[in-house]
Parts: sequence; structure tokens; C-alpha cells
Amino acid sequence: MIRLSHLGILGDEGLRLFFPLAALHAIVWPLLWTGGHGLGMPVAGQIPPSAWHAGEMLFGTYGAALLGFITTAVPEWTDTPPLRRRPLFLLAGSWGIGRLAGFVGSDLLAVAGGVADILWLGALVVYCAACWRSKPSARLFGPLFWLILLTIAGAVTRSAFMAGSGALAQKGLLISGLLFVGLLGLVLARVTVPVTNMVLDPSRETTPFRPHPGRLNLAPGLVLVAVGGILAGWSQAVTGFLLVAAGAAFLDRMADSFVGRETFRAEILALMGASLLSGLGLILAGAARLGAPLPEIPALHLAFIGGLGLGVLAVFSIASLMHTGRTLPVPRAVPLALGLAVAAVILRTLPPLGLVPWPPGPAHLPAAILWSAAFLVWLRAYWPVLSTPRPEGT
Repeated sequence: MIRLSHLGILGDEGLRLFFPLAALHAIVWPLLWTGGHGLGMPVAGQIPPSAWHAGEMLFGTYGAALLGFITTAVPEWTDTPPLRRRPLFLLAGSWGIGRLAGFVGSDLLAVAGGVADILWLGALVVYCAACWRSKPSARLFGPLFWLILLTIAGAVTRSAFMAGSGALAQKGLLISGLLFVGLLGLVLARVTVPVTNMVLDPSRETTPFRPHPGRLNLAPGLVLVAVGGILAGWSQAVTGFLLVAAGAAFLDRMADSFVGRETFRAEILALMGASLLSGLGLILAGAARLGAPLPEIPALHLAFIGGLGLGVLAVFSIASLMHTGRTLPVPRAVPLALGLAVAAVILRTLPPLGLVPWPPGPAHLPAAILWSAAFLVWLRAYWPVLSTPRPEGT
């Protein structure tokens, strides 16, 4: 057999290329932010540094995760050939240009970075629509619908960055973050069922886990209602109630995760944790809008960093095994990575919420170190999996 180069192997499937890119971004960006950018961006302008930071977390780390997931899962769902090599590298190049603008934090590069981000978001929509057209029976309406909404929100947000409109950028980031949480709910509905059945019956001969159908899309549906209320300009009280309802739907999903002693498997706990933190974050954000004495932004961080962060690590850990000819359980390093991520979320969100004291040292640096360490542990464990060909016969 001719040995492929690492570049050729990484370009063989979307997750092989984009999951490591997402992990590298998650490792580097928080440390760069707290070590330098958090003290003032090198080329600060009309867009506040906090908006650059939020934009990089959403469209940087989570954007690469989305690229890897869509370019891997959609061809599987539609039984179509996956994108390989040149198209994947072009998408990675577009994503990378956007990250260059974010790392520098320059309004001068905001136009190039914004256009690049809009291009890869739009490309995902076109790709998903083309795959669905080739197999109309595939259940792609939901993912395509959410991708379109995220692309619109991303385009508005990045356009605000280009125009130097801080207020519009902040609102666009809020909507984009909520849409990412809604997409997480959709992904959890797709992933949880087969993973739980695989944990309960590794032979895959039976499907003992059958979730309540009403829980499958309730959480993303209520997130969409909350987004609509915010865009419509409804009152703080009304949108607060809607956020609480969406959070409660995420917590309700956890009821399906109690499947006996297998509940304590890392795969199940990671998926449960994503729903738990997303739900708690949305509920606390809604409570803040209803007048509770707590700030809204740290509450949203609980959903955006905690829920999305654990969800990304869970999908990375499970999908990377399934699509490289391997199977569960996940490596022993995964529980460590999940634990580090949870610790980072606690240190990032609970002190500003007034629930625990601030740790010593520069603000957010301990949380950033733990967050980076979580993804470093994951990348170290999975790099041999993603950078080598599938085992023969799988």
C-alpha cells in the first residue's frame, strides 16, 4: 500500500482536517486573549475587544467544528461522496483568513476576515442543499434551515465588524451564539440515539434506547422562538421567559439520558453535560432579563462556553472514532479533557455571577489555561487517530 502523507490523510474527510483545527484554535486563542488581547487589542478600533473575543470563539473554534461536522455527517446522511482534499483545503483557507483578522484584532483586516467567514458559511449552505437535492428523502431540512439562519446572522455580524458598528456586532454575536446552541440541540438529537444504543448494545443487534419523540427537537425549537422574540424587539421580560423555556427544554432532554449504570459512561455524561450547561445558561440569562440580581453575559457564557464546549468535545470524541474505523469506548484521556473543560467553565462563569470568589492572578487566566489544556489533552489523544489511515478491513 502506498503510504499517504499527513496532508493527504487530513484531507480525506472533513473531521480529519477541521476537528484538529478547531482544537488548535481552542488551545491558542484563550491564552492569546488573556495574555495579551485581554489587556487591549494590538490594533483596537471601533469594535470593542470583547466582541472580537466572542466572534473568535463562535466563528473560530465552533466554526471549524461546524465545518468538520457538516462535511462529514451530511454525506453520510445522504449517502453521497464526501468532500475531499482541494474543496476541504479551500474551506480551511477561507476559515483561516477570518482567524487572521481575529488574532490581530484589526478593523483594517475586518473586511477580509468578514468576507472570508461569510464565504465558508455560505459554502456550507450550498453544499448541504446540493446533498439534499441528490437525496430528497434524507432528513436535512432542519440542519439546512439552521445553517441558513446562522449564515444570515454571521453575515450581519461580520458586516457590523466591517462597518465598525459595535452595537450591531454585539447583537449579532448574541443571535449567532443562540443559533449555535440551537444547532447543538439539533445535533444532540441526531447523535444521542445511536450513541446510547451503541453503549447499551455494542453488538448493534438491538436498539433498546428509544427517546421520547417530543423531546427530540423541543429545545432547538424554543431557542428559535427566543431568537425570534429578541429580533422582534419584544420586552426583556418576554424574551427572558422564552430563554427560560428554552433552557428548561435542554434540561428536559437529560431525562432521556438516564439509562441505568451506563449513564456514567464518558460518552453519555458528555452529551448530558452539554444539555445541562446549555439549559442552565439559558435559564440564568432569562432570569437576568426578568430582574434577577445577576449579570446576563456570564450566564450566556455558561451556555456558549459550557454547553457548546462540552458538546463539541463529545462530538469530536465520538465521531472521530466512528469515522476512522474504530468504536466506543472513548480513550481514557476524554474524561480528563471533559473534566478540565468543566473546571474552566466554573472558573469563567461562577465568579462573575457572584457564586464563588475570583481566583488569584490575571482575570480569566486560570480558566483560559484549563480550557486550553482540555483541548490539548483531546488533540494529543486523537491526533494518532485522525492522522493515520483507516485500519484495513474497516
